[in-house]
Amino acid sequence: MAQIPNDEDEKPLDPAVERVRRRVMRFIAINLGILFVALMAVAIAIVYRIDAREEAAAPETGGGGESVAAEGTIALPEDARIVSQSLSDGRLSVQVALPGGEAAFLIYDLASGEVVSRVAVESGQ
Repeated sequence: MAQIPNDEDEKPLDPAVERVRRRVMRFIAINLGILFVALMAVAIAIVYRIDAREEAAAPETGGGGESVAAEGTIALPEDARIVSQSLSDGRLSVQVALPGGEAAFLIYDLASGEVVSRVAVESGQ
């Protein structure tokens, strides 16, 4: 039967081999430390970006807890009636029924509060 080598029977390593083994172990420890620091930096960057994106997407809240994205006044022609509206990319499109049966689309820039475009709607024949 083959004998299983006992740890107590092992001879000490040659001093040159022991130096190489220590150098390799130190190299491994340093590289694992650098890898750990790099992975932590990546994880922190991901968490920071997710948090920054959520803060940018969250609407501003007023003092009463209500969500307020924009505030202002829209000037419509006298006796005009709003038929529909649409909001997209900081622009508000309002379909207005004017007196006399005319219709128009008014496009407002929410940042400036001014009319960017006015499109008259004519009935076709």
